[in-house]
Amino acid sequence: MSKLLEIKTFGELKSSGYKPRSIKQELRENLIKQLKNKEAEFEGIIGYEDTVIPDLHTAILSKHNILLLGLRGQAKTRIARLMVNLLDEYVPYVEGSELFDDPFNAISWFARKKLEEQGDETPIAWMHRSERYTEKLATPDVTVADLIGDVDPIKAATMKMAYSDERVIHFGLIPRAHRGIFVINELPDLQARIQVALFNILQEKDIQIRGFKLRLPLDVQFVFTANPEDYTNRGSIVTPLKDRIESQILTHYPRSIEISRKITQQEASLTPEQREKIEADGLVKDLVEQIAFEARNSEYIDKKSGVSARLTITAYENLISNAERRMLLNGEGRTFVRISDFTGVIPAITGKIELVYEGEQEGSAGVANILLGKAIKTLMLQYFPDPEKLKRAKGKNPYAEIVDWFGAGNGLNIQDNQSLEEYKEALLSVPGLKGVIKQFHPHLSESQKLLLMEFLLHGLSEFSQISKSHLDNGYAFKDMFDSLFNAKFDEDDENYEE
Repeated sequence: MSKLLEIKTFGELKSSGYKPRSIKQELRENLIKQLKNKEAEFEGIIGYEDTVIPDLHTAILSKHNILLLGLRGQAKTRIARLMVNLLDEYVPYVEGSELFDDPFNAISWFARKKLEEQGDETPIAWMHRSERYTEKLATPDVTVADLIGDVDPIKAATMKMAYSDERVIHFGLIPRAHRGIFVINELPDLQARIQVALFNILQEKDIQIRGFKLRLPLDVQFVFTANPEDYTNRGSIVTPLKDRIESQILTHYPRSIEISRKITQQEASLTPEQREKIEADGLVKDLVEQIAFEARNSEYIDKKSGVSARLTITAYENLISNAERRMLLNGEGRTFVRISDFTGVIPAITGKIELVYEGEQEGSAGVANILLGKAIKTLMLQYFPDPEKLKRAKGKNPYAEIVDWFGAGNGLNIQDNQSLEEYKEALLSVPGLKGVIKQFHPHLSESQKLLLMEFLLHGLSEFSQISKSHLDNGYAFKDMFDSLFNAKFDEDDENYEE
């Protein structure tokens, strides 16, 4: 490649034996090489190895334009950006050409004229593959001039040319993406008349600007992304355009906690200090992911809108930061994530869920707490026996001592800013709590034992063995029946006042 970059003229390029390829051919042949070498991976894309990636390979091998269809936060744009890695590292173009013309197949007036006048002495420059990617977010205000181009009256007046001369055209984004990958994100948001303007470029390879037709055989790999919700509600892809996009590939959310966790750990933006000083057990990592899984199945949340992977990423970042804040306030050198730290996760959830009517009634913060509770209840059964089954069974109930202690009128507050000693003292004050952890998980570090002790209290509350209420900065645990009685008493008291 270094020798190729030394080539400065068209004559030298021809002598080198360089053979030009269309971008679709380039993508296809480079993918074939990678597949043969078992290297055809899209780095950083997790969970699509058996679904989306094979479909993408097939589309590229077929030299198709591609539509990636999926809910928000499903890595559609990232996939499109990674296609750049399938391009040649450098390609030659006629120096000075705004369309980066292939010297073997020039399409612009400038490049054709240059080659006609200078022949083999035509200067050649080289373009890196990173420069061959263009991305446009579709919005209602996008115009044909933005995408295709328009007549530039100032250029026409300055150069004293008629409007019918192609040199007066100011080319838009698509012609300038010649020999590259052009991505339109959220295609349904593009107005129908703008989508129509893409027909000829996709099929007939010509463009029409201000009344005159210009044959411009652009060499572009088109990638479109769309959200199924937008597809049907806010806008739609006009049928003839959809017909011209040869491959439609469906994306999806992670199908297991393990895959979702890998994505979150890969994408979460943590500082080196946070990674070094704050311990996050596998339990809290799984709990973050389970919240998203519960959200995608919740009756309070609009399933058509989806729950982005960004929810778990930002939630995990908040979780670590909440633990860090407590560590700094207490002057501690290290700490570990507790269940009470999940109070800091609520702001990361509320902005990333679209609520249906029932959800609006509960409120976004209320729904976020419901999701956290459901996630705890789901994971509880992976770490401890089912409290409901034990209650019905005749054998010894390992939770009995804990539940009885709360039943005797005792209570416990866990605050998210408690020091380690205060946190430990609070948890050890509950008889039988440490014993249950020792019985089912005997080989754990101290921090893991404390974490599971708190987790067990939350789990028992989700199974209605004890009650849990929210404090401004933590949780309060009490007897289940005592809480019910107090709630009834307050209600009666209100009626009496009336």
